[in-house]
Amino acid sequence: MSLKVYNTLTGKLEEFVPLDPPKVLIYTCGVTVYDDSHVGHGRSLIVFDTFRRFLEHLGYHVRFVRNFTDVDDKIINRAKEECTDFMTIANRYIASYYRDMEAIRVKPADVEPRVTEHIEEIIDVIQRLIEGGYAYVSDGDVYFSVKSFKDYGKLSKRSPEEMEAGARVEPSEKKRDPLDFALWKSSKEGEPSWDSPWGPGRPGWHTECVAMAFKHLGRTIDIHGGGLDLVFPHHENEIAQAEAITGRPFARYWLHNGLVTVGGQKMSKSLGNYVTLREIYTRYHPDILRLLVLFTHYRSPLDFSWEKMEESQRAYERLKGAIEDYEVLKSLKVVKDRAGGTHPLYERVRSMEADFLEALSDDFNTPEAMSHLFSLVSELGKIKNRAYSEGKIAGSELSAYEFASKSLHNLMKKMFGLLEDLDPECSVERVVERELEAGDVVDTKLIDLLVEVRNIARKDKNFKIADFIRDRLGELGIELEDTPAGTRWKKS
Repeated sequence: MSLKVYNTLTGKLEEFVPLDPPKVLIYTCGVTVYDDSHVGHGRSLIVFDTFRRFLEHLGYHVRFVRNFTDVDDKIINRAKEECTDFMTIANRYIASYYRDMEAIRVKPADVEPRVTEHIEEIIDVIQRLIEGGYAYVSDGDVYFSVKSFKDYGKLSKRSPEEMEAGARVEPSEKKRDPLDFALWKSSKEGEPSWDSPWGPGRPGWHTECVAMAFKHLGRTIDIHGGGLDLVFPHHENEIAQAEAITGRPFARYWLHNGLVTVGGQKMSKSLGNYVTLREIYTRYHPDILRLLVLFTHYRSPLDFSWEKMEESQRAYERLKGAIEDYEVLKSLKVVKDRAGGTHPLYERVRSMEADFLEALSDDFNTPEAMSHLFSLVSELGKIKNRAYSEGKIAGSELSAYEFASKSLHNLMKKMFGLLEDLDPECSVERVVERELEAGDVVDTKLIDLLVEVRNIARKDKNFKIADFIRDRLGELGIELEDTPAGTRWKKS
């Protein structure tokens, strides 16, 4: 069974053939750590985590690299707002990121490099571009000359003329052409900087990933991934730099996930329409978000809503129930079979598994793969309902049900990261407890969110969770008071 993937570079569905099988080299652009990750980030992380899991199932030895941008205008501005240094901000949100990844079951990358740890490699890339005639120094800044690279625009399918129409050069700018982009920015007073041959400064965003990919994966990688919004200019600029230096393809396959939208608008912090991952997993089991993501093909847009989260919740309960119902069926009266032979459910499961894997081999078609899982869930539901009504089950049918439920659990766990455990470690209570243990209780926004979660739990008569949140906050010095006007909190 061959794997086919949609390559943004060619605009075609292609058979996946790695450069040096069974090794597969993957690089995806990570987060800029100036705030908590939101659902848009979470979707990309879940998508590429799923790709990685399936490639490993196929027998490939995956080396996966995902970076942190830990110095950037947004990080610097956040540090100024809080009267602290940029590294304090970066470290805070890297820690937050790791807690989010643990919650939503995204495996750590094999290497998770930080920009500030790769300044030497970044400077080396820039020097090579200057020596090759692809970049120039302008009053302490360094720019890439877009028109010096003849293939510029091949990823986004834009011509220089089209790009020029939307570009403008301000009188204060130092670049020669509107399309040129910064590789190195000269330092400003009060901002972090590093020494370089062109004076103190810091890297431009588009150069960072090239340097880190070169160091940790080599000059040509198998898969470069990220969100659709990175195709232009970020990934286009990466290609220009990398291939200007090496003269060979930077990545063989470019895979991009569709954007998360809210009411048709891209979810983003600049628009203020984002939902953080923390908000998700303090209201729902982490698997619910993964399931929501998997119900949509990775290249299609995903319009987020709380109603869709509720739909995902109900679907999750069906999947989970199909597995857990086996324990109930075992408690029924088990009777001997009247007819001999192998139960047909065994063959049905094998057929489902083949269809499931075939769907994933067709450009990671998770919605179709999910449909095969739910088809089997429906059949198991019929067996369960009949057995419940009769108060008994045939021995061969019980064995076949066990076989089917184990197959479901294995596929969901191994391929999709769902139901990796059925213990309390990923319950709402445990996730909230980990957050509190991390020391974020001093964040008033988090306290407000926990109070909101508690109020939802009280409304749903889930007093176990409501009391748990109240008690844990109390232990940490936060006192809650329920009044006719709502719940108030204060430090005791």
